[in-house]
Amino acid sequence: MAADHDRFSTAARLKALGGQAAAKVYRARPKRRGRLTGRAALLALVVCSLVVALAYPMRQWVSQRSEIAEQERKAENAREAVEELRDRKARWQDPAYVEQQVRERLHYLRPGETGYIVPDGAGDAGSPADGTAQRSGHISGEPRAAGDRPWYRDLWDGVDRADARG
Repeated sequence: MAADHDRFSTAARLKALGGQAAAKVYRARPKRRGRLTGRAALLALVVCSLVVALAYPMRQWVSQRSEIAEQERKAENAREAVEELRDRKARWQDPAYVEQQVRERLHYLRPGETGYIVPDGAGDAGSPADGTAQRSGHISGEPRAAGDRPWYRDLWDGVDRADARG
């Protein structure tokens, strides 16, 4: 009877219930799995595959977009240059503009006009009577570079040198 009594005692019942409850709690709790499940690994593999597969085409697309932008910029510059050239051509079609340019650049005169060439301010560079007048337009004895002189001065200097020889 003592065994029966132990069987129905409160302590024994709590002990039995505790063991049963503990077994239920531990069985009900899911097993602790690793952090990476099979599905998660498959998803990670698919995402990595997509990134690798799309990396080269995306890089090509970006470089092509920048090349297209560069070509559009060059085309716009070319259009602006064409417009400027058309404007210049239209100006050269105007006889008044042509006359202005000829008078300014080549020092042409109309019949009856008198043209003057003003010396560079170097003073008396020689007298035309003794043939020592210098046409080079130099200042203080230093000859100017050929690029600084007007073209017609070079032409006349060449004519004068040829005349002096012959």
